[in-house]
Amino acid sequence: MERRLYEQDHELFRESFRAFVEREIVPHHERWEREGKVDKAMFRAAGAGGFLGMAIPETYGGGGVDDFRYNAVVGEEIVAAGVASSGMCITLHNDVCIPYFLRYADDDQRRRWFPGLVDGTLMTAIAMTEPHTGSDLAGIRTSAVLDGDEYVLNGSKTFITNGINADLVIVVARTSDDPHGGLTLLVVEEGMEGFTRGRNLEKMGLHAQDTAELFFDEVRVPVANRLGEEGMGFYQLVENLPQERLSIAVGAMAGAEAAFELALDYAKQRTAFGRPIGSFQHNRFLLAELKTEIDLGRVFVDRLVADHVEGRLTIEQAAEAKWWTTELLNRVVDRGVQLHGGYGYMLEYPIARAFLDARVQTIFGGTTEIMKEIIGRGLGL
Repeated sequence: MERRLYEQDHELFRESFRAFVEREIVPHHERWEREGKVDKAMFRAAGAGGFLGMAIPETYGGGGVDDFRYNAVVGEEIVAAGVASSGMCITLHNDVCIPYFLRYADDDQRRRWFPGLVDGTLMTAIAMTEPHTGSDLAGIRTSAVLDGDEYVLNGSKTFITNGINADLVIVVARTSDDPHGGLTLLVVEEGMEGFTRGRNLEKMGLHAQDTAELFFDEVRVPVANRLGEEGMGFYQLVENLPQERLSIAVGAMAGAEAAFELALDYAKQRTAFGRPIGSFQHNRFLLAELKTEIDLGRVFVDRLVADHVEGRLTIEQAAEAKWWTTELLNRVVDRGVQLHGGYGYMLEYPIARAFLDARVQTIFGGTTEIMKEIIGRGLGL
């Protein structure tokens, strides 16, 4: 299906980033999968190549182009190359973390942080989830008490993407008892006394993406490291989560397309009872159904990306895209494994790794159930 989302500049950017992925990520992906994290030198190379902070003003070294389609290109190419876990540090940095800095950083913070966000010397993470609090932001317990010109931060976070490698961590902390008006965003920097990282968590998939526990024990965070106003954290999160969820949907669609191609190629090549397994009606109908769903999902997500560029993406639309595309991805990889038979269970086959990497996508960024709750409330229910 011909896509109409991208223009020539986006496709030229795609060619450049694709070459970067083949040169800087693909050769090292297997090692990073074993080690549980990427080399930060790759992240710095991404900065040198102009693939970080495309929306940051040129004054600070950025691309000066606030066009999410460039972010989408990055996400699609990482997934298409089969290196999603190694490239997630880039998409999280660009799609999820940088928007908070762009929207809420003051002039001093921009001078301090923007150049590093662009050149790759500052990798970012955002810490929301806690051991006893998942999607319920109102249940956050990590506290920040103002003491002069510093906040004293105490608590812990878990399942934090980029948690081991990050240089700057946006921490969602409670500054008052108000369930929603009591959250504040504080930027914790590597090396602050009392800030420690726990273990690099062992996950089912996405092994090259470092995912960590973070601990804050009397960490003194300067007021100068607060993003936006005190007590506005919940509303800042609500404002930024739609782009995060759209970013997940972009990756999910790219993953579904890649997994489908793996399944289709195998169905054409693998023979049983003297003919290709794709020629059996059941398998042919199965692949036809998946192709239809993928085409429908692609049109929907491309439309939402275009709407987002124009400032018209809604919270409910992002939720629709997030849950439906990630559930679709899981259906596609599951059917792909089944078509591969016993070989689909072997990790040497890409479809097996795709199956493991896909499972978390209906969970992070807001579970499928939470997405449906958001949509339902938007209907007045």
